[in-house]
Amino acid sequence: MKPRLEYNKVASGAYEAMLQLQKYVDNSGLERSQMELVKMRASQINGCVNCLDMRSKDARPLGETE
Repeated sequence: MKPRLEYNKVASGAYEAMLQLQKYVDNSGLERSQMELVKMRASQINGCVNCLDMRSKDARPLGETE
């Protein structure tokens, strides 16, 4: 399947910045379950039901409940 937009080529600087930000967050000391809750809240704010579903499925094995 061909991606609709190859953002790593169109905006390589922004893509690299996003990767560096994710690396920083991963090494921040937050528990993975806390990170998933933050991502869930961002999905709520963005109105992305698919992302919210994915994040809730990722958070459950980490100990989060409904």
